[in-house]
Amino acid sequence: MEVSILEQSVAVEGKPQSLTIQDSIKLAKKAEKLGYKRFWVSEHHNHPTIIGTAPEILMAAIACNTSSIRIGSAGIMLPHYSPLKVAEQFRVLEAIAPNRIDLGLGRAPGSDGRTALALNPNSRNDCEHFPSNVRDLMAWVSNNKLIEGHPFRNLVAQPISNTSPEIWMLGTSNYGAQLAAYLGIPYCFAHFITDGRGVKEALDIYRSEFRPSKQYQKPIVNVCLWALTANTNEEAKYLFSSRAAWKIGRNYGQLGPITDPDNALNIINENNWIEQFESMYQNSIVGDAKITKDKILKLVNDNKIDEIAILTWCHDEKSRMKSYEIFADTFSLSSEKELEKTSI
Repeated sequence: MEVSILEQSVAVEGKPQSLTIQDSIKLAKKAEKLGYKRFWVSEHHNHPTIIGTAPEILMAAIACNTSSIRIGSAGIMLPHYSPLKVAEQFRVLEAIAPNRIDLGLGRAPGSDGRTALALNPNSRNDCEHFPSNVRDLMAWVSNNKLIEGHPFRNLVAQPISNTSPEIWMLGTSNYGAQLAAYLGIPYCFAHFITDGRGVKEALDIYRSEFRPSKQYQKPIVNVCLWALTANTNEEAKYLFSSRAAWKIGRNYGQLGPITDPDNALNIINENNWIEQFESMYQNSIVGDAKITKDKILKLVNDNKIDEIAILTWCHDEKSRMKSYEIFADTFSLSSEKELEKTSI
């Protein structure tokens, strides 16, 4: 099983947002050293908590600070953009980091309706044309011609090279699974959005309806999950309180940067959210190395998953880094030191 990271560039109380973006780049460098396969960055707009707004730019910065890890978008929300422009951006990224670029595509706005309208006044129409826009983008980004009779058939997305980005379909519903299957491309289910609801049905549809393509003869499944680990269950639960308070507060219309665990626990107690917190903790992939490994492997085995991508939020960046270090050790990822030993 391959293990990767999803990074959302989460705003932290008392921390400049510019530093959050810089920490995303530092985490990518660390992920490469730890042996993670992919480092994906998300796209959200006008969001008080998730401030990663331009994955293609962040990917370029990460590409220039790493040398082997795959770098991807999770994802580009295509209804906001022209397929040709996205293809050109990812052709440039492919030139910067050949054979290391993943183009993950999504249909959701990653924002509220007004923000989506500000990004693209025709976004609703583009949602309806999502399948054909994906088809055109796939052709352009792979340096292939569009279908016969297409008015833009002779347009070329540059720069041209012998390699192309790997294309993924992202989603939380049967729609994305069906489209990925029809196009014959890999599919990633956002488990962290639904807390696992719908994962089995979506993956069953994807596998049963998969049509082999030139690039992929069989379905490839990635599940992106939220997980946090620490040296002890107690420490992991303490760190988890920051996200728990945020998530419960969100259900009451409260959004903002995540707060530190002490303040988060105070908020949980003051608002009488203790029962919700305990339930959330029990149903989350949070705990020491053994607890989290067992929960992840059960999910993987129950759903026959090929790859996972781990998303972790912490108020303290050192604790977040430590969580990814423990996961790398737990799943025996190949670090740079191990690779050096192998090559000697």
